[in-house]
Amino acid sequence: MCRMENLTAVTDTPARTRTRTAILNAAMSLLLQHPGASLGEVADAARVARSTLHRYFPERSDLLAAMTVFAEHQMAAATGRARLDEGTAAEALVRLCHEYFDQWDMFMWSYVESLKGDDEPCEDPVSLDPNMAAVIERGYADGTIDPLLPNAWIQRTMWAVLYSAQELVRQGESRHRGLDLTLRTLQKVIAPGPAAGS
Repeated sequence: MCRMENLTAVTDTPARTRTRTAILNAAMSLLLQHPGASLGEVADAARVARSTLHRYFPERSDLLAAMTVFAEHQMAAATGRARLDEGTAAEALVRLCHEYFDQWDMFMWSYVESLKGDDEPCEDPVSLDPNMAAVIERGYADGTIDPLLPNAWIQRTMWAVLYSAQELVRQGESRHRGLDLTLRTLQKVIAPGPAAGS
């Protein structure tokens, strides 16, 4: 994987980068739905010739390795775009949710790949997102996230809402509507309730 990544870093031009990204995005969407899809089907989904795909990824293993690295980079970039240190924690969490909505295939690929590891499964998988956990803790402190809702519960709820929105989009609803429902739901979920005894 390192050899391939170093080679592409040296020889990539803007056009090659666009083609490579198109292949990786198409492969991500296709293989999440049809894990056994062939490289030919990936090429068709990316709208490139099969010979073009093979120039970038000679073997299926090369493509799969590149997809994992690509997903990790995209998720890191999405977290950066969410500007988690700016504004209130509730605003930051909504921005993070927006970014995760846009990068859903990347997240799902990373998640599926993590299940193939040799490590023992974590008792609480959602605790693996330290960025989200830290934002929620900040929200408890700044009063913008309901402290009666456990951190893990908020994370699980956010993932459930994101999944539901993606399913809605797959059934024909617009992405704009799916995102709107996602963010509205999250905002209502995390909003602090009335003070105890009021």
